[in-house]
Amino acid sequence: MTVNVNGKELSFAGKVTYGQIAQSVQESYGHRILLAVADGKIRELFKEAKDGAKVHFLTAADKIGHDTYVRSATMLLMKAAADVVEDPVKNRLKMEFSIGKGLFCFPRGDFAVDDAFVKKVSERMRELVAAKLPFEKSAWSTDDAISLFSSQGMVDKVKLFKYRRGSYVNVYCLDGYYDYYYGYMVPDTGYLSCFELVAYQGGVMLMLPSAEAPEEVPAFEERRKLFDTLVEAEHWGKQIGIDTVGDLNDKICGGDLAELILVQEAMQESRIGHIADEIAARSHVKFVMIAGPSSSGKTTFSHRLSIQLKARGLKPHPIALDDYFVEREKTPKDADGKYNFECLEAIDVEQFNQDMCNLLEGKQVDMPTFNFKTGRREYNGKTLKLDEEDILVIEGIHGLNEKMSYALPKESKFRIYISALTSLNVDGHNRIPTTDGRLLRRMVRDDRTRGISAKQTIDRWASVRRGEEENIFPYQESADVMFNSVLIYELCVLKTFAEPLLYSIGKDEPEYFEAKRLLKFLDYFLGVSSENLPNNSIVREFVGGSCFRV
Repeated sequence: MTVNVNGKELSFAGKVTYGQIAQSVQESYGHRILLAVADGKIRELFKEAKDGAKVHFLTAADKIGHDTYVRSATMLLMKAAADVVEDPVKNRLKMEFSIGKGLFCFPRGDFAVDDAFVKKVSERMRELVAAKLPFEKSAWSTDDAISLFSSQGMVDKVKLFKYRRGSYVNVYCLDGYYDYYYGYMVPDTGYLSCFELVAYQGGVMLMLPSAEAPEEVPAFEERRKLFDTLVEAEHWGKQIGIDTVGDLNDKICGGDLAELILVQEAMQESRIGHIADEIAARSHVKFVMIAGPSSSGKTTFSHRLSIQLKARGLKPHPIALDDYFVEREKTPKDADGKYNFECLEAIDVEQFNQDMCNLLEGKQVDMPTFNFKTGRREYNGKTLKLDEEDILVIEGIHGLNEKMSYALPKESKFRIYISALTSLNVDGHNRIPTTDGRLLRRMVRDDRTRGISAKQTIDRWASVRRGEEENIFPYQESADVMFNSVLIYELCVLKTFAEPLLYSIGKDEPEYFEAKRLLKFLDYFLGVSSENLPNNSIVREFVGGSCFRV
């Protein structure tokens, strides 16, 4: 048979798998090949190749390949843990959330995760890697899959499949251990030699390589404030009985959505009120600096915080750092030649500091507004002058970077880090990346307010993420407080807005694979209307109907 690999015709005697083809061209790739793309479709390497197929390959340096490595390593961990614990039906690890370059897992059942346990699991993982055991994939009827996972005590998967539209479920088996994962797997355990396990806070951190350095396991860096914020989100979920997507769908089907929305919004408002108390208690604070990655809900949060500050006798003025963007043609570009809106140089830092210092001195200042559609900063007669009780609530991705506000006294600043830190999981072993929620938020908002298509949003997302890694995440632990803007029901609302946008991306476009992945992801959720959302909800910033100017 003959296949076309990267434009070159290769011939093989008889039938071959994509893995066998990969071996013949491996030396032309900088990293180990993990997946194939054949005639525009992603294929796992154990699949049989088709005669005449046009093929190229993906490694862990590619997003899809990296996700595959992470997913496979997760199943390896779960299998090893199941081999180590005494009763794997009652005792197992649950994937909770990511912290930096690591994935945090917590025990579910009657067993302790300590150094000794982590050592045993790590040794078992190494044994499985050395054995090069295959990840075997098979299609099960949904009913049979439900019976299988029910017998294994995986109630979370049983709930998930109850809402599955398809008749079949792809189940993976590793050395007699069955599990379900959302996405592709590597061919065998021998591909997974790069990992480390670290005991942490009663659980275990699975440290894995990044896409930037696929053969290097990063050292564990504690981010305690972020960890505590994510644990709090987990606690909130348990309080209202929602740990996984299946739990959420059960709530919706039970007619409890309206109450769920009110409870979640009340929880957020209570947290915002506590933050306002902290600020009010510090009489020397004149600048509240709010920072966070893209689509964290910074604008709505700044307005809601301002209302809480007013209730405490202060006079807040929300200011968006986005209004200090440089003119579009002056915006720096990244390595791909695309505008880099995430770097500090995309902001007119000098003008911002001059304006803030003038306000601090009691002068009246003309305040700018940035027009995203024209790419121009505009002055429309908006002025500001500070009185004794006034306080500035400043939001933007660089709010925690001292270079952004270098001219302002440090003691005059109260720093808040905000992000959409998803605590909800698809099930116990399939976490929902925080970045997916933010990408969907941004996609819906950009289409509605900025004239940017879903295709463009996906195309820019890699650059956005690089900017966050460079300009936001290094400063998050310096915040006085952290705020989690995720609402546990929001993906059900975003689904109805995002799906039509994703379906508009054609198969021949490079963004198609990501669009297809997100559509499959959204299929887990029951879609709901936005009509019950309060008009001050953070979700309104993205779907529309907010009472604030966002």
